[in-house]
Amino acid sequence: MKPHISFFILAAVSGLSSCRVGPDFLSPTGSGGTRWKQQVSISASHLPDAWWRLFEDAELNRLVERAISANNDIAAAKARLDTARSLVGTDRARLFPQLDVNSRTSTSRISTATNLAGIQQESQLYRATFDPSYDLDLWGRNRRRLEASQAEAQVSANLLDAQRLGIAAETARQYFVLRGLDAQERVLNETLETRRQSLELEKSRTTAGLTDGQASSRARTELELARNDLANIQRQRGSAEHALAVLCGSRPSDFRLSSASSNRPGKLPEIRAGLPAEVIARRPDMRAAEQRLRAANARIGAAQAEFYPNISLTGSGGLESLTGGSFLDWESRVLSLGANLTAPLLDGGARKSNYDASRSQYEESMASYRQSLLVALREVEDALVDLQGLARSREALEGALASSEDTRKLSRERYEKGLSSYLEVVDADRSVLSTRLALAQVDAQQRVSCTALARALGGGWKDE
Repeated sequence: MKPHISFFILAAVSGLSSCRVGPDFLSPTGSGGTRWKQQVSISASHLPDAWWRLFEDAELNRLVERAISANNDIAAAKARLDTARSLVGTDRARLFPQLDVNSRTSTSRISTATNLAGIQQESQLYRATFDPSYDLDLWGRNRRRLEASQAEAQVSANLLDAQRLGIAAETARQYFVLRGLDAQERVLNETLETRRQSLELEKSRTTAGLTDGQASSRARTELELARNDLANIQRQRGSAEHALAVLCGSRPSDFRLSSASSNRPGKLPEIRAGLPAEVIARRPDMRAAEQRLRAANARIGAAQAEFYPNISLTGSGGLESLTGGSFLDWESRVLSLGANLTAPLLDGGARKSNYDASRSQYEESMASYRQSLLVALREVEDALVDLQGLARSREALEGALASSEDTRKLSRERYEKGLSSYLEVVDADRSVLSTRLALAQVDAQQRVSCTALARALGGGWKDE
């Protein structure tokens, strides 16, 4: 058998028979429990990948899809994933034999003054070789490094999913905030028109000598206060629109979202959380935390392998000649095969420190995983309790609005009959306005909380 063939056979057999030191990864056993504090049912709603379509709002669908395709944070996350996958290729390459081509041409001349033996003063050397090498990786150091880099690439992939989910949820949140402000603006515009009419009426009553002007002054005050409220709402809407612009990858000056005066919000989608364990398995940030744990575990094995001897095979074969004319002759061939053995003796405790550091990093990753688990469970519970509380608030506000409108009507009648002062009318009008604004806010908050629940559950998922 040819020597160079034996070299590669030995390398292949050694690679197949090598082992890996260090602990094998076991998925965390921490449980999220079997139920939710705020939801008795453990059945899960099927959320489609495009979960925001459940709100049945074409403008929302357009904005979210635009944000996912144009958002710069998502583009950066994609680049990080590409980088991580490239680094996997770098670590995978260490598992295979390496082959370099080296060529050398040189001319040398020795001094005449020192050439006492009559050696030829000038000489040439022509050399071209193929130089293979192979790290046997007997203890799995390179394979543990590959395992770690593959886990890190999976972390980047999961974080890209988390970034998409976060951008979609934040876009939906800002959109619902903006639409809630639009609803409040409509209420204030209607109130302004009513108060203008009241002011004109009180002016005419004062002119006719029916009142002393106090009611007219009070009506003007209420009108200006409503204008102030409208200005604050418009300012907040501008900020929400600017936030949407950045999410969609646009300059605020180039982004406009018209007020949907005729667009009434549809019915809230009903979302059920399912089992906590299912949520943990779906959330991309939890999958990323588990992969970080896997990478840290693999680095323990790589650090442990540094304590053992390392064997690598080397070789060189090609042609070497002192003259260009004989370079391609059969007699010019050269060949060498060898094996290198390196074993740690004294390193001042560097390997031990590196091993201890890898163990500590694993413990850090485990603590981060457990914390991520608690945060994930809290986010689901927060969204559930928000939705329940907001539903009760909406019911109470709807009852309060009906009562306040009746009170306003009665106050106006009493004032016109001279049975009460204009202050009673003002107070009743304020109650109606504040209740209508609160209802608009609660409606927006319900949609924001529904979005938060979809995000906390890990977004959409396909049927298994």
